[in-house]
Amino acid sequence: MAVDTAPKSPLGVLILHGFTSTGESVEALGRPLEALGIPFSIPLLRGHGEPSPEALRGVRWRQWLDDAEAAFEELSLKARRLVVVGHSMGALLGLNLAAVFPGRVDSLVLVTPAFRLVSLLGPGRPMHFAAGMLSAVFRKWNLKSVFADPDSASCKAHYEWAPTDAILAFFELVDHTELLLPKVGCPVFIVHNRHEQTVLPESVALLSEGIATPQADREILWLERSGHQVFCDCERELAVGAVVRYVSGRLALSQEPSIVNDVTDL
Repeated sequence: MAVDTAPKSPLGVLILHGFTSTGESVEALGRPLEALGIPFSIPLLRGHGEPSPEALRGVRWRQWLDDAEAAFEELSLKARRLVVVGHSMGALLGLNLAAVFPGRVDSLVLVTPAFRLVSLLGPGRPMHFAAGMLSAVFRKWNLKSVFADPDSASCKAHYEWAPTDAILAFFELVDHTELLLPKVGCPVFIVHNRHEQTVLPESVALLSEGIATPQADREILWLERSGHQVFCDCERELAVGAVVRYVSGRLALSQEPSIVNDVTDL
């Protein structure tokens, strides 16, 4: 078997999509990251990217984490450390990776991290106790995207519905990730919407209070108009530009001799 002897890039970028989402929901990041000349990956998580949402039925949250970890390990063959960019549920998976691989995750870009949902049935919400009971009655939940820019509605960002058991698996991931927050201490860049109809802004406060990242290593960008599908909606250029600038800054730091030596010694 041939062995790849090419030198590793100092930095790579792993992009994790959200619950029920497609690669199209985050593909706007691809070309700008390619222009930076660093390796990146946009894996599809278990049950996603299939012709029917039925593919999600029976999938558990640990399987999504397994997929994220496998993609992390594969991209790590090409880069010494990784920036993990996660949208919504992908942000939760990114936090899990940072807790599991603290020396290998360079930083996190958390885009609308889905801790507190607009839905009253979500974790930490008033009717969450009823979510399990409803699952015995309803086998699927319809989903919709609300775009500030009507022209963006053509973006096929996610399935039109999801099996109820998959939604409950997502809720379990939320609860699991909250418990891990004190183990996360890497630099963090948060991008969140003030007025979207899927994830509440208070998710940022919960995240900020839970992580161990020093204040000097935290940044946040508030978007004033976008819906949940940040990389498809009216402020996508602003969001993409901010993420790419952040990654570019991390790349510059990773190329400093002291940083490179530290990584080599891990």
